[in-house]
Amino acid sequence: MVQKVKFLGSEKNNMNDETKKMIIEQLRKGTVPEEGHEAFAVGVEPVINEMIRNMDSVSTGEKKGNIKFLRGNYGCGKTFVSKYALSLAREKGFVTSFVVVSPNDTQFHNFQVVYHKICQNFQSESSKSVGVIADALDRWFGMIEETLLKTENLSYDDPKFDEAVINRFETELVSLLKDDVSQDFLSVIRAYFLAKQEGDIAKSGQLLSWLSGSPNVSAQAKKFAGIKGEIDSKTALTYLKGILSIFNSAGYKGLMIIIDEMETILRERRDVREKSMTGLRQITDAVESFRGSLWVFTGTEEFFDSPKGVKGLQPLHDRIGFQKVGEYVSLKQAQLELKPANDDRLLSISIRLRDLYPSENKNRINEVISNDFLKKFVGVYTDGFKGQLGVVPRIFIRGLINILDLVAEHEDFDPSKELKLPEDAKEELARASKLADDSQESPYAEVAF
Repeated sequence: MVQKVKFLGSEKNNMNDETKKMIIEQLRKGTVPEEGHEAFAVGVEPVINEMIRNMDSVSTGEKKGNIKFLRGNYGCGKTFVSKYALSLAREKGFVTSFVVVSPNDTQFHNFQVVYHKICQNFQSESSKSVGVIADALDRWFGMIEETLLKTENLSYDDPKFDEAVINRFETELVSLLKDDVSQDFLSVIRAYFLAKQEGDIAKSGQLLSWLSGSPNVSAQAKKFAGIKGEIDSKTALTYLKGILSIFNSAGYKGLMIIIDEMETILRERRDVREKSMTGLRQITDAVESFRGSLWVFTGTEEFFDSPKGVKGLQPLHDRIGFQKVGEYVSLKQAQLELKPANDDRLLSISIRLRDLYPSENKNRINEVISNDFLKKFVGVYTDGFKGQLGVVPRIFIRGLINILDLVAEHEDFDPSKELKLPEDAKEELARASKLADDSQESPYAEVAF
């Protein structure tokens, strides 16, 4: 039975003060917190529960990987839902990674860079970045050692013990990965184990950096492992599959990867778009072989529906195209739809944030920032944004936090006398209203990825 998430109402008050402060501070900066999302999650329950269903699916039985897509325009909550889902995945025992596509430093068609970002952004309940790989390897080695001590006539002091460990993990990797295992991958894992046994922290760290896709690894470390060069776009997915196998062997439930802002691809040159979309199709086709993995890609409606995006590559569109019958949409299809906030949703969020706000004078906060005031406050934004509610939430929440701060800091501040749309909100509306680039038809050729 799939475990559904508990969306907190009164339970949010059980949250400790440090977490409350962290949430409010992040929202004050206009960013999504890393935890505590359940305290103010409104209107996203079905999507989150579908994410949980997929987490349970990929982490049990045959552990076939799966892929989902979050579609929604700016302000619909794609990043919020993504980070909420990642926090739930970590609680379930997954390793997670969150990567934002960028035209400057993370172009999707340069998958060796995407791979490096995925590894850099690994996070578990106890570790971050390449530290997660190190913890997984150490846990796995420890499990192998315990098995050898119980089943073989060996001890830690036996000169053959280390070689027996190496033989066991290499055999397991070859069995798990079959044709996808590379000699360089095995060599680096072997060298990392030996460096750890020698107590050479610097060398083992360098080898982890190479395994994570870093191009800045010393020649000495490479020579020790017997490897040359770096991981490239053609081999990155194979290495990711290898790391995923280590996570599975070390006892993690799986790996959840979210690639955010795929619509950035639409602004690239035609040949770059073609390569990116073909790469996405290839990941979609191969995802089941990434055992224990859940991939989530986020994008605007334009990314999925325009000829420059998914719709322009027919084989990909055939696999993941969005289906809607009247007003009904199945959550089990590839794309999950996020809709813009409405007045009721914004009001519910604002009430929860007011109740969450840490203050030594909660009575004044509750009295001045009453539900009636919040209704009017929501109305100022929704009226001012002329129905374009998709761009409201982030700037609305920042405005609300500012009002709460002012009430907490100034005894004589009366927010009811300042009910007007802030200048930064007007600027946000102007920015969001700019016309997107014209879409154009474009054929997609097969490219190496």
